Amino acid sequence: MRIQRIPNPTVFPTQDVDISLIDNIILKYKGKKGGLITLLQEIQAVYTYLPKAALKRVEEELNYPLSELYAVATFYAQFKLHPSGKYSIKVCKGTACHVQNANAIMNALSEHLQIKDGETTQDGKFTLEAVSCLGCCSLAPAMMIGDETFGKLNGNNAVKTVMNFN
Repeated sequence: MRIQRIPNPTVFPTQDVDISLIDNIILKYKGKKGGLITLLQEIQAVYTYLPKAALKRVEEELNYPLSELYAVATFYAQFKLHPSGKYSIKVCKGTACHVQNANAIMNALSEHLQIKDGETTQDGKFTLEAVSCLGCCSLAPAMMIGDETFGKLNGNNAVKTVMNFN
């Protein structure tokens, strides 16, 4: 089950990025077949998302059609077409978390950060995202901030946990 997002009319935000940051990544994949997902993961690790300029560079240098790059980037939930915050907050909406009131966590974080699901705070610090499952049902309800997992949450302690990242 994938969480439905309200589509943003701007598929690619127009932002200036230093395209030279991916020169080594492009060289690594030049002349090699396959590895598109790994290539996109490495590019996203540099920028926190897949900028249009980076995808255009991949199209030009590695001969992947932009339509194919976009198809892969939009098919897999791990890829972002918009800048993400320094800290990615993923709130589990799987069955175990749902029945333990994950909605209260999402609502409290949304109110505290003044953003909705899929959005990033004005200061670029946090991106809030509902996900289908974090794979830690025994900790329900749970969330992740970056690579750290937090469980047995309610709205108040979820907000307090996020405040520790300020």
